[in-house]
Amino acid sequence: MDAVKIEGGVSIAPTIKRLVEGGIPVVAHIGLLPQSVLTSGGYKIAGKTHEDAERLKKDAAAVQEAGAFAVVLEGIPTGPATEISAMLEIPTIGIGAGIGCDGQVQVINDILGLFSEFVPKHAKKYADLSTTIKKAVSDYSTDVREKKFPGSEHSF
Repeated sequence: MDAVKIEGGVSIAPTIKRLVEGGIPVVAHIGLLPQSVLTSGGYKIAGKTHEDAERLKKDAAAVQEAGAFAVVLEGIPTGPATEISAMLEIPTIGIGAGIGCDGQVQVINDILGLFSEFVPKHAKKYADLSTTIKKAVSDYSTDVREKKFPGSEHSF
């Protein structure tokens, strides 16, 4: 791997500093923390209040100071995310944080449309592979049940 991604701000900054000092590049992640949703109360937008936006600015400054080479801003309203991007020297990568970030990232399953039941607000489906995959699996299952697969061309 080329780097590790670590969720958290001020509280995780000492860990980021130790990793970077040890030669391990770190991407920080603040705002909505998907790997921590079970302990943080669920999928909630961060930075909706002035106080929370100020906390995120402190988190962003702390991870930059600790040596992170970039920071993911997830589930942060456009205004605070743009302000954070402007104040940092390191690049910001947004996911549901608006156009003011330096770059964007999406979950590949969302982009490819692998889930038909739910699409997060921040995601844009560029394909509907869910329908294609369901049909392919159904056709395969039918062929197996009807002894159409495997054929001699698929056997040794």
